[in-house]
Amino acid sequence: MKKRTALSLAAAAALLLPALAAWSVEPPAGVPPVPDARNVYSETTADKVRPEIAADLERVYVPNLQSNDVYVIDPKTLKVVDRFKVGIGPQHIVPSWDMRTLWVTNNAEGRKDGSLTPIDPRTGKPGKAVMVDDPYNMYASPDGKSAIVVAEARKRLDFRDPKTMAMQYSIEVPGCPGINHADFSIDSRYAIFTCEFNGTLAKIDLVERKVMGYLKLQMPATRFKERPGAARTKPGQVWEPGETEICTVEKGMPQDIRLSPDGSRFYVADMHADGVHVVDGAAFKEVGFIATGLGAHGLYPSRDGKKLYVVNRGSHKIHGSKAGDGGVAVIDFATEKVVARWPVPGGGSPDMGNVSADGRWLWLGARFDHVVYRFDTQSGAVARVKVGTEPHGLAVWPQPGRYSLGHTGNAR
Repeated sequence: MKKRTALSLAAAAALLLPALAAWSVEPPAGVPPVPDARNVYSETTADKVRPEIAADLERVYVPNLQSNDVYVIDPKTLKVVDRFKVGIGPQHIVPSWDMRTLWVTNNAEGRKDGSLTPIDPRTGKPGKAVMVDDPYNMYASPDGKSAIVVAEARKRLDFRDPKTMAMQYSIEVPGCPGINHADFSIDSRYAIFTCEFNGTLAKIDLVERKVMGYLKLQMPATRFKERPGAARTKPGQVWEPGETEICTVEKGMPQDIRLSPDGSRFYVADMHADGVHVVDGAAFKEVGFIATGLGAHGLYPSRDGKKLYVVNRGSHKIHGSKAGDGGVAVIDFATEKVVARWPVPGGGSPDMGNVSADGRWLWLGARFDHVVYRFDTQSGAVARVKVGTEPHGLAVWPQPGRYSLGHTGNAR
């Protein structure tokens, strides 16, 4: 009798554990709840595009860093249907928290006339720019009360009114040169930002509004050898990342960062390490590394939250050459293994972008090849669209989700 009771209790506990896990995630006041603690991306599946957003124009917005303009692509025809000038040095196109405005971050690197250009996704047309200091990238506080402008050159996070962009307050991050990309904990109480120029991460307490600490990332023993001008993968060939070399670089160059579905880990793409660092967010320590390809750069979860697309830019350099050994590696979240590799036939430089609402396509700007790539997420086949000079963080619209945390559409 006692034995059967014990087994019954164990079975009951097994049934209750998923629910208890969900109840344990308690965001601060004002932050939307976490519906499924096992999958933070549960509200970004293909069937969860809000009705008012589904009515927006279906477009891909491409900021061209050197030509200071935005190209607008109709994804159904793969044709450029509009283009317009913006401010100096457009880096990313960022959906606002309420997903009703797309902001072009014109950071005017080395100057003092940075700006944000709003785009109305209903019409695809730009509005009047707002002058903002050094907006390299932009995120949103999880409660929607602030736009977080990443002032890269200033080593500073500027929290601004999400509508007017009036300054609310700033958090200085002196130990984070090249402060760059970010993602937020599953409970929305902290964020981790990447520090591109010293190979570290910065953990930011969003409740107390302070830096919690820094973490230096560990470089692997080997990395992939960069060979400019070498023969590249041809259409139909299997892509392998190539030969390796001893890694003599002492510090990494971390770029994009994304949270695991269960919120326990952060994945950090590193251009110098050629792969993804695995970081325990709560303990703030590195717990693993996954080699992916030359110049690991952008990170995008699949619509079902089971896979992570790792974009490898094909160069260790900030200013690489055309036709690099770039491509996409696909990581299975559950096993943390690379399960597929998709080349850019003939070589290329895939950078930042996002997944289409239906999950069928991965759109990426080709930083040094002046085109946009559209990867088929089933086969890895690549289509190209010619755009302006040095396309960077493009936005794919519309997107599913309740709200946007920024960058090129990190939705939840």
